[in-house]
Amino acid sequence: MFICNIKMNGNTMKIIVVVLVVLILIGVFAIVGYRFYDATSKVMVNDEIPSSQNSQIEVNSNNYTNVLKDSHENIDKYVGKSIKFVGFVYRLYDFNENQFVLARQMIISSDNQAVVVGFLCDGSASSVNAVNFENDTWVEVEGVIVKGNYHGDRPIIKVNSMKETDVPCDEFVYPPSDSYVSTEI
Repeated sequence: MFICNIKMNGNTMKIIVVVLVVLILIGVFAIVGYRFYDATSKVMVNDEIPSSQNSQIEVNSNNYTNVLKDSHENIDKYVGKSIKFVGFVYRLYDFNENQFVLARQMIISSDNQAVVVGFLCDGSASSVNAVNFENDTWVEVEGVIVKGNYHGDRPIIKVNSMKETDVPCDEFVYPPSDSYVSTEI
């Protein structure tokens, strides 16, 4: 049998407790840092924002959330611009029959949890007939951005054409990148 006797005074105990607390905090920060790095390393986003050389803003899975964010932060910059993109029809209880969100699922965590994000659309033009498109129907929309009000100022797409389309292979989008810089369109 092995017996070890250690004699410690109060100062030695305080030092040991402080060292243990510091080591635990370092471990916690290391785990949190690794999880954050691991989650952000899986998100690949193209920071491209459409430029003024394009007569129509082409929104795709790579630039979807950057354009969405920029258009909400700088509505006046986008008013009057043509836009074309694909998403699914998503309606809320307080929309009229011709209003919908052209939506995408945005991945928000490394375990693939998602939220619905999108552009508010007004399909009241006689040629569009948005009423005929059920929720969760994938459509391609072309329209013009106007400034509207839905619980505050919002960019709203006045839909000129709307047609059903297949689910895109890259149906999910990712949050706007931290390196995203707004550009003039």
